[in-house]
Amino acid sequence: MKGKKTLVTIVVIIGVVVLLFGWGTKVYNGLVASQENVNTAWSQVENQYQRRADLIPNLVETVKGYAAHERETLESVIEARSKATQTTIDPANLNEESMAKFQATQDQLGQALSRLMVVVERYPDLKANENFKQLQAQLEGTENRITVARKDFNETAKQYNTRIRRFPTNILAGMFNFGVRPYFKAEVGAEKAPEVKF
Repeated sequence: MKGKKTLVTIVVIIGVVVLLFGWGTKVYNGLVASQENVNTAWSQVENQYQRRADLIPNLVETVKGYAAHERETLESVIEARSKATQTTIDPANLNEESMAKFQATQDQLGQALSRLMVVVERYPDLKANENFKQLQAQLEGTENRITVARKDFNETAKQYNTRIRRFPTNILAGMFNFGVRPYFKAEVGAEKAPEVKF
């Protein structure tokens, strides 16, 4: 009789351990998938900012031919682009501080581009240039893509953050260092893509 109780107890303990292991595996794998979704969303944000940075040299060259004496404005755009392309974030180190630094350099580039667009207003021949019109359209489209990518990132980060904070998943998340991902915080008014109209 005592042997049967011991056997039943062992079977129950093994069953509980197997269930806990199965649950833990499922939750852990789900957290990994959620974390990868956040990393992918972040890479799309960076891709769109890179697309904008790649358009800038052509834009500057086009403007330079028409507005050679606007050297200071052109140099500020080139300098801001350089800083923006040097500031990248490894998704594993995505935190409030790195996100703020990344956003600050992108904001500086956006401001420099805005100043450049104001300069362009003074040159009607430049505004009529086909190459410039194409660059303008691409830049406008890229700004819209950036807005969408930032929104998608925030939604993905929210889903991930919600998941790692829910009980009992938060226990495993804490054990395996699944930390909260920061949200993209735009400046007031930055939720709208800058208008690039001429």
